[in-house]
Amino acid sequence: MHQLVRLAKEAVEAYVERGEKIGIPDYVEEEFRNTKAGVFVSLKIGGQLRGCIGTFMPVADSIAEEVIRNAVASATADPRFMPVTPAELESLDYSVDVLSPPERVESLADLDHRKYGVIVVSGQRKGLLLPDLEGVDSVEEQLRITRAKAGIMPGEDVEVFRFEVKRYH
Repeated sequence: MHQLVRLAKEAVEAYVERGEKIGIPDYVEEEFRNTKAGVFVSLKIGGQLRGCIGTFMPVADSIAEEVIRNAVASATADPRFMPVTPAELESLDYSVDVLSPPERVESLADLDHRKYGVIVVSGQRKGLLLPDLEGVDSVEEQLRITRAKAGIMPGEDVEVFRFEVKRYH
């Protein structure tokens, strides 16, 4: 188990079982203590999404703190799901995506739904979709889902950004 996945798991378990927010354990390497990045933490049970919360730009002081923050939020604050219960903890599968800084794209030819996640922006509305998701088989589908998440109607002008992820399971 990668150290960031272990960190997410420990953060969720401490919070769900005891209401505690953990600090950064000693096993977390300096790279993740001293670097900032956006991070998404996804929780699944039996291959089905159970929670996913993240930040496309960092809000914490390090990747490790971003993982802790977003892991707890994935388990307790994803509006699509009820909070994770202690009985579910042993069934959870975790993945942690560390995002590269977003870059604006001028053409759909600059996108690849397997390699890049996308962010669409129209005014104050923003939507994000991670790359290489099951059931998302084209750039057009990726953009349609992302627009819908943001409440942006087809035909509305959007700015499109792409980013890469390092995915840890």
